[in-house]
Amino acid sequence: MKNVRQANVNIHKDAWVEINLDSLAQNIQEIKKGIPKDKKFLAIVKADAYGHGASMLAQTMLASGVDAFGVSSVDEGLDLRKVKIKAPILVVGAIPLWAIESAAQNDIAFSIFNDEHLEACKDVYERTGIKPKVHVKLDTGMNRIGVRSENGVSYIEKVRQADFVDFEGVFTHLASAEEPEETKKQIDRWNSVIENIDTKGLLLHIQNTAATFAYDIKSNMVRVGISLYGLYPDLPQKVNYKPKLKQVMGLKGRITNIHEVMPGEGVSYSHKFIAEKKSRVATIPIGYADGVSRNLSNKIYGLINGHKVRQIGNITMDQMMFDLDGVEAHVGDVVTLLDDKTLSLDSWAKILHTINYELTCRLKVRLPRIYVR
Repeated sequence: MKNVRQANVNIHKDAWVEINLDSLAQNIQEIKKGIPKDKKFLAIVKADAYGHGASMLAQTMLASGVDAFGVSSVDEGLDLRKVKIKAPILVVGAIPLWAIESAAQNDIAFSIFNDEHLEACKDVYERTGIKPKVHVKLDTGMNRIGVRSENGVSYIEKVRQADFVDFEGVFTHLASAEEPEETKKQIDRWNSVIENIDTKGLLLHIQNTAATFAYDIKSNMVRVGISLYGLYPDLPQKVNYKPKLKQVMGLKGRITNIHEVMPGEGVSYSHKFIAEKKSRVATIPIGYADGVSRNLSNKIYGLINGHKVRQIGNITMDQMMFDLDGVEAHVGDVVTLLDDKTLSLDSWAKILHTINYELTCRLKVRLPRIYVR
């Protein structure tokens, strides 16, 4: 029997996202098998753990061997602190200068990469007596945020001399970890900095999920994101190891109506599906406002009582329909749209010509999360 708990949400809806905590724990343990024991493990839980619910997953992650968390904003870090997470937290993106004081007061580290950041940190220290915890972000080729690698050594020396910050680490982000040649250029820029600074006591991190599996790089911490949740990023052809993962996120809804459609009748808006024979059609309360793209219409399947059923007609804002041809089903029966076996987010991503990351983040608008073991 499953143990079930739910986030603090109002569940007056016959549809939900199901998060399997056992699969999450197993994924972390599988990933850790390929990571040197002397490297720390930072779990990326930004965007509410890619739509899975960071506050509800954090304790399971810590119990499974995660050392620290990566978030995209101070607010996301505060959400973890509110649920008594005491582990190190790093904001991997840029934060506004006015948020530095809140980060410092709540023991949340953040990235810095210009003189304005240092001045703001000094101001916070002088007013509060708290040294902000900082990681220097290097731009080795992503061209998003960071101090350019050719200026990295001098900037890091400036940070090291600043007695008003707690200098914890140096990091960069790989733009194309699936491309070894492009990645080598960034690794070379990374090494040109790391080999010319005093790294004693610093956390050094460059490896994202794909790089964790594929490259040996001078560092003492890895940052793993999408594969925590049972999905793979784009990988180079050659990897050092590829863990066995289970998709953590499922999607389910209960049948709210079953009716008959006659031959020649259309289903849903614009009648993109026309019945060729007398059919029984089931409706469930999940639509594009819940994060299921309208472009998946007539292209996906569900499972009802162990039987595969075809989604038919345009997916609407709040509902979608399924053809019950040859399947015994009743109002209230559960339709599974995503699971860790045959109904994958990767299959949806392929149809939509996008990445699995985007789809997990979409499925968080109106659907309650149910956490199971």
